Amino acid sequence: MAGDPYKELGVSRGASAADIKAAFRKLAKELHPDKNRGDTATEERFKRVSAAFDLLNDPDKKSKYDSGQIDADGQPQYRGFSGGQPGAGAGGFGGFGAGGGPGGRAAFEDLDLDDIFGRFGGGGRGRATGFGRGQDVRATLEISLEDSIGGATRRIQFSDGRTLDVTIPKGATNGQTIRLRGQGTPGRTEPGDALIELRIAPHPVFKVDGADLTMDLPISAPDAILGGKVECPTPDGTVSVTVPKGSNSGQTLRLKGRGAFAGGARGDLKARLIVTLPDTIDPILERVAQDWRANRPYKPGRG
Repeated sequence: MAGDPYKELGVSRGASAADIKAAFRKLAKELHPDKNRGDTATEERFKRVSAAFDLLNDPDKKSKYDSGQIDADGQPQYRGFSGGQPGAGAGGFGGFGAGGGPGGRAAFEDLDLDDIFGRFGGGGRGRATGFGRGQDVRATLEISLEDSIGGATRRIQFSDGRTLDVTIPKGATNGQTIRLRGQGTPGRTEPGDALIELRIAPHPVFKVDGADLTMDLPISAPDAILGGKVECPTPDGTVSVTVPKGSNSGQTLRLKGRGAFAGGARGDLKARLIVTLPDTIDPILERVAQDWRANRPYKPGRG
């Protein structure tokens, strides 16, 4: 931190523990990175304020700092070197000698390594970070197209083994992020959040086109010639649609309000008709086709 922790928090050296905590809470709300995204200067100030609070909120560290045994970064203070054995007496390394008692080795072992590593986010969710608020954690959740349209609840597992149930809102879109409050890394004052980015998996039938969905709808030759009712799949279930008499491949039926979502509004489902012959040609159909070609020839339109 390399500064005076009391000045960083704006309190006097005689401030009580409650005054120190109140000052930190006020500054943490003002300087929090979530409120100042992209402001590196404010982010650095937030780190210094958090480090100052870490030191002054620990009675042992505060006492050592006030007495000059450690500096603002929690490191032992070395006060010069005099003749004789290093560390011996007051003329040594500020009382931090190599022997027992308040010697140099014992002083180093007093440092809270868990706090140091936690400060830089090195641990799992079970370890609090050194900042006032815990870090956010990010994950990606793949969902189906039907989940995105109708909403659902899906379970996600994090790398530390934790599982969470995520509520997918109706009308969710690809790339949308869901924030789960308090499910991130623990912090000194409050935990961070879990940010879940939604990815819609490719669908075997429907293709997304903005707010609309497109699909191919195979129909039989008799239905194409005579017209009629055929079943059509949609994300909401199968529905019956009317094929007009004399339909050709490539013609599109539009089903209003059966598409995906974009901008909070639901689009349409566009079903492209594909006239399909049976796998095995029936003899009757073959004779009809022969007569048709011989007596009623026609040239299909091009382009």
